[in-house]
Amino acid sequence: MPGGRLTQQERQQIALGLADGLAYAEIARRLERPTSTITREVMRNGGPTSYRADLAHRATERRAQRRTPAAAKGSQAVPQPHGRDAEAVRAYEETLTTVLMHSGLPKMMARVMACLYTTDAGSLTAAELAQRLQVSPASVSKAVTFLSAMELVRRERDERRRERYFVDDDLWYQSMIRSARDNNTFSTAAREGVAVLGAGTPAANRLENVARFLDFISESLLRAAEQAREVLYTKAEDDESR
Repeated sequence: MPGGRLTQQERQQIALGLADGLAYAEIARRLERPTSTITREVMRNGGPTSYRADLAHRATERRAQRRTPAAAKGSQAVPQPHGRDAEAVRAYEETLTTVLMHSGLPKMMARVMACLYTTDAGSLTAAELAQRLQVSPASVSKAVTFLSAMELVRRERDERRRERYFVDDDLWYQSMIRSARDNNTFSTAAREGVAVLGAGTPAANRLENVARFLDFISESLLRAAEQAREVLYTKAEDDESR
């Protein structure tokens, strides 16, 4: 039933849909399920290219068995403002965490990012993060240090001298700039390899092609980031001034 756990038959339908190249939204429509449910199910069980219905079903049963003792203690979803469904928000945080993990973030770092992005203020203290995620302050500190180094989280001191961690629009812009910078570093290294391996040789040609590709991507990425920052930020400021 919609809202309940996925059945093994539904997981088989998901696998068939993925094999047919259907989008998550279309699979969800056919199963009368939220798209977020399908996205979370696929991403936490191997992704669209490795999803197996039988393996996913067994993995879900194992997770449910591990969660049973914790559920008995009466853990509740965090109360939500604006009349939001607390359980739906918690489920979405799991979906976002899974997506962030598949993009390359370790689990705890992904959980911190998802928690910050689903907070209206866009910022939390270490104590607030530890409480919301039910983890130790040391785990939060390690995760934030990692995210700060990647320029995905910003630190500031509030009026009570507590360290707060922020996510905002500008962090994604900075992340794009860092990505372009990393591409340029690799491109330069690739061209050094061309000189070493000898221009015109198969290995040198491969590296030259990589360098050209990354140069093109970096230039396009920087141009798009600047344009998006100018257009989107300006629009947001105009909306706020009305």
